[in-house]
Amino acid sequence: MTMRTLRIKILVLLIPALFALASCADAAVKRYKVVVVKEYPHDETSYTQGLFFDGGRLYESTGQKGESKFREVDLVSGKPVRNLNFANKYFAEGSVMFGGELFILTWTNKVAFVYDAATLKFKQTFRYPREGWGLTTDGKQLIASDGSNKLYFMDNKYRVQRTVSVKLEGKGVRYLNELEYIDGKIWANVYTTDTIVIINPDDGKVEATIDCRGLYPQSLVDDNTDVLNGIAYNPATKKIYLTGKNWKRLYEIKLEEIKN
Repeated sequence: MTMRTLRIKILVLLIPALFALASCADAAVKRYKVVVVKEYPHDETSYTQGLFFDGGRLYESTGQKGESKFREVDLVSGKPVRNLNFANKYFAEGSVMFGGELFILTWTNKVAFVYDAATLKFKQTFRYPREGWGLTTDGKQLIASDGSNKLYFMDNKYRVQRTVSVKLEGKGVRYLNELEYIDGKIWANVYTTDTIVIINPDDGKVEATIDCRGLYPQSLVDDNTDVLNGIAYNPATKKIYLTGKNWKRLYEIKLEEIKN
């Protein structure tokens, strides 16, 4: 169990109830469940923080001090193609490529990195004033989460241009973690839950919730297994993939709407 998990262990017990109540109260909020299309190997030593495709290639950033890394991953085998390691003092978080550069956050180090996207060569660091959690892009700007119910829209110097507060039925949805931009919406893992929320980037309203319970079978769970975290969308194939921290599998999924 990480320090972050300890900090919110009690509060998170209330989150599933919040989603259930809100979904019942507002028929406009769609509800989905995941259906597995195909599964692939995933490195169970990877504490997944960021997951995304760029140019048809799969990339992943992982956390934990002394274990943080960024790498290109072969989808079929789950094995690294290229690997970038971080100094032991850093706890790497969300990552994304934007404008020919690779951007990577750290959790509490107050540092954000920039690398050359093609070569993975280090370019520079920036002072980062918040906790770093998830990171994605809409192709025009960076979008980040910090564990609160806020999303930060930033330029390529990590300068905030605007923020939105994410709400479900008027109530803030906290612990927004790994992010992915899919068809004009922001998908976000809600940390320590099996729920993904689909967010309107203009006003922060949650337009849909995704129930991922049962995605990772109990037969694969062991003492190292942690929570759902990792959403990757391949725009070339329109396929969506999910995984979790120290999971042994990565799943191609599709959504099935839950009808009342």
